[in-house]
Amino acid sequence: MTLARTPFWPLALLFTPLVHANDSVMLLTSWYAQAEHGGFYQAVAEGLYAKQGLDVTIRMGGPQVNGMQLLLSKQADVILNYDLQVLKSMEQQLPVVAVAAAFQGEPQGVMAHADVQDLTQLKGKHILVSTSGQQTWWPWLKQKYGLDESQAKPYTFNLQPFLNDPNTVQQAYASSELFQGRKADPGTHFLLFADAGYPPYGSTLVTRPDVIEQRPEVLRRFIQASMQGWRSYLANPAAGNALIKQANPSMNDELLDWGVSTLKQYRLVDGGDAQTQGIGVMTDARWQATRDFMVEAGLLKADIDWRKAYDTRFVKDLNVLPIAQSQASQ
Repeated sequence: MTLARTPFWPLALLFTPLVHANDSVMLLTSWYAQAEHGGFYQAVAEGLYAKQGLDVTIRMGGPQVNGMQLLLSKQADVILNYDLQVLKSMEQQLPVVAVAAAFQGEPQGVMAHADVQDLTQLKGKHILVSTSGQQTWWPWLKQKYGLDESQAKPYTFNLQPFLNDPNTVQQAYASSELFQGRKADPGTHFLLFADAGYPPYGSTLVTRPDVIEQRPEVLRRFIQASMQGWRSYLANPAAGNALIKQANPSMNDELLDWGVSTLKQYRLVDGGDAQTQGIGVMTDARWQATRDFMVEAGLLKADIDWRKAYDTRFVKDLNVLPIAQSQASQ
């Protein structure tokens, strides 16, 4: 079986059991295969989906892949997406529902030079913000820390403006831009927005109402195996990383090791409520906090029925506890 090498072809998963066609699931990720998707690949590599009687296919995302469009056109059953986009979809009356959160916090933050040790020290700095960032984290950061709109400068996904100007900070993911930044300047460090209260989850699993209504048991088994995959990946990522490298040959061991280390350092998978309620958990309080931020920032209409944006039934009693907590409870 040949693994796909572009974001436009499905990645046919190994260990495929003989199952009824109704037990198939197409998962579309948010980008090319990387450590941030490791739990899903781990679930393939260790046969966790197969043990649940599932035939799962992973398709990689990429810059030209519109995940929401593919979900709505039924070319994917589940996609990795973002809370803010899901809530905005309620305003646009699009039929999508979040059913689990692989990350307890969004891995978004800023990369800074040595003189900026805290987000409170951003006043007077040039802050490189992408177009999408203008509609997501920038309104939150600006409001929380009293920043000026004039501080925001365009971010073109080129690190040189940051590296060449000590008065500049830039948006970054801990697992990607920071890796390159520290290669060029070991003094570069990272400030995670989630640590300062930025409310959205990360790597949120999103599906359609018809999948929930017609195949709830398949969805439940898929989510359970996925979160078990994440628990296994954090313990020993070798099996998942082997599949990631097959799917994305540009990925190397050094970058994968860095990605795994940042997942662990910032407790993105097993921190927060996941420590006691299990990996993948979502709560009403967190979704309301994200909704409230969006309304206050003018990103969402106040009268939207935001509770329709998510469904916690599939993670409420999942209890895939992180390994340390799982061992402690035995």
